Amino acid sequence: MPTDTATIGATGSRSIFSRIASFYSISPTADEREFPSDEARTKFYKKLRLQAFFAATIGYSLYYVCRTSLNVMKKPIIDSGALDATQLGIISSALLFAYAIGKFVNGFIADYCNIKRFMATGLIISALANAFMGMMGIASSAIPGAVMCTCFAIMWCFNGWAQSMGAPPAIISLSRWFPLKERGTYYGFFSASHNLGEFFSFLFVGSIVAVAGWQSGFFGSAIAGAIGIALVIFFLHDHPGAHGLPSIEALSGEKKGKDDKMSTKDIQKMVLRTPAVWVLAAASAFMYISRYAINGWGMLFLQEQKGFTDVEALSIISINALLGIAGTVLSGWFSDKLFKGDRQIPALIFGVLNATALALFLFGGNAMWINILSMILFGIAIGVLICFLGGLMAVDIVPRRATGAALGVVGIASYVAAGIQDVASGWLINDNITVVDGVNHYNFTPVAIFWLGASIISFLLPLLNLRHKVDHSE
Repeated sequence: MPTDTATIGATGSRSIFSRIASFYSISPTADEREFPSDEARTKFYKKLRLQAFFAATIGYSLYYVCRTSLNVMKKPIIDSGALDATQLGIISSALLFAYAIGKFVNGFIADYCNIKRFMATGLIISALANAFMGMMGIASSAIPGAVMCTCFAIMWCFNGWAQSMGAPPAIISLSRWFPLKERGTYYGFFSASHNLGEFFSFLFVGSIVAVAGWQSGFFGSAIAGAIGIALVIFFLHDHPGAHGLPSIEALSGEKKGKDDKMSTKDIQKMVLRTPAVWVLAAASAFMYISRYAINGWGMLFLQEQKGFTDVEALSIISINALLGIAGTVLSGWFSDKLFKGDRQIPALIFGVLNATALALFLFGGNAMWINILSMILFGIAIGVLICFLGGLMAVDIVPRRATGAALGVVGIASYVAAGIQDVASGWLINDNITVVDGVNHYNFTPVAIFWLGASIISFLLPLLNLRHKVDHSE
């Protein structure tokens, strides 16, 4: 009898697992539709791919609202006494490191999945995590600070993992629906979803916090997540074949790749053995060090090193985020049109621009116009590099069915580096403070060399891939 019970239990577990696997598996190819003309088929295809692009881009920007909501509420939370800055730092880092690991794991998983269901599931979890933190916030006066911090850190860790279920399916949708010759253009537009999400977060969640308090801000981000879930469910489509259309290769006239007969698992293993992917992952990691250095420590640098007021420092740093939208939106388009899909030359150009802008910011003096100019150049350069080094160049050199795997490799390297940067920068800054008459005097030179060195390495590394040509006629 015990053996029978164990067997039944094991069978039941396998049954549940198989049902879950079946639910998330790639949609089967439907019978090919008949259309009155080729023009009608093309019109239907373009309608579906536009819907998929819209759902992926806006859906991921609403993912970002659920990720960055805590940033909007940090000061009100500290002012309320619910948590202090150290505790909020722990909570924030829980998301970052969970996201880094999840980006790698979920990137590989997403290659096998129905991207609509996979992306919607992550956003459901993320929205619920925000709603739970809102409920915890309402009861904060009755909860000890240590318990509050632990619960928030656990929820934000779950949120970080759920957030890593957003980018892989969104970008896989571009790979499944767009031909190689257009993919860079749409990837660039999609990359602006990060900036859109931050804008929505500050505008929508920030307004709610200002009117109704920080607890309501979490509910506001959960509502934004619910809107994103609906968009993904109704408008994100898995692949052309699921709607009775030919493959993207057939629709665009591309040649089948030589790896077409390989399994997805074997293709993913091939990605892991591709040195060019790891080179790009390392380059992205060093680029993320310079990116998060400015986002995380730029205001402190301007305030303490250059004597700018809080408002002046915020205004200067915000320029880089605004110009980042222009950089990301235009990056894929001009690399497709002007460089015929070659990302290596523009990546080098904007990598040098990134390092130049950072050097101008760090060592260019205290004049307002110099610091504004440096952030204009930095924002444009980082916007382009987030698109290129942060994913597109890796996606270009792997087969379509391994898009998620390539993003996973680049993602984990990038966000682990971002987390390490925060720790290293904090230590370098703190270790070089001199106290004179009770006043802190900062020496930013060591940390500035660290940031600038990372930006230089980030544009030198891709030069190792110059011989690796991308064939856009696959």
